[in-house]
Amino acid sequence: MPILFNKEQVFKILSEIPDPEIPVINIIDLGILRDVKLVDDVCVVVITPTYTGCPAMRVIEDDIKIKLKEIGFENVKVELVYTPAWTTDWISIEAKEKLRAYGIAPPDHSSIDKKVLLGKARELKCPQCGSKNTEMISQFGSTACKALFRCLDCKEPFDYFKCL
Repeated sequence: MPILFNKEQVFKILSEIPDPEIPVINIIDLGILRDVKLVDDVCVVVITPTYTGCPAMRVIEDDIKIKLKEIGFENVKVELVYTPAWTTDWISIEAKEKLRAYGIAPPDHSSIDKKVLLGKARELKCPQCGSKNTEMISQFGSTACKALFRCLDCKEPFDYFKCL
C-alpha cells in the first residue's frame, strides 16, 4: 500500500502521543521524536530516550505503532537512537510552561552550563507558589529523570526535571 502521508503530517499525528509519565506534554514537546522517514511502504520513526533504560520508552514505542497503524500504516518501525544523547535543551519552551502548570519545575538552565550542578544551591522556583525559597529533598523524584524538591514557603513538594 502506498504511503499517503508526508513527513510533516506524520509529525502532527505523532504530536498526539503524550509522554506516559507526564501526560501534559507530548513526545515532540519533550524532544524525543527525532525524525520520521517514509521509505517505500515503511514508516520509520526515530526516537531518543531521555536516558538509557527509561521505562517509558517501551510504552512510547507501542503508542507510536498503534497510532500509525490506526491511520493506515501497515509497516511501522521504531528506531532508538542514543547519539547524540537526549538533553533537556530539547524540551520546547511551550513544554516547559506546561510542566510548570502541571506542578513540575522545568529545567532552569542549559544542560551544557557546567557551572550549575544539581546538588548545588540554586534559585529554583516552586511551580506551586513561585517562591525561590526551595531545597532538594532527593536526587530522584517520581522518576529517575526528576529530582524531588520542597518549597520552604508553601511547604509543597515538587519534582524538578533534571538537566541531562
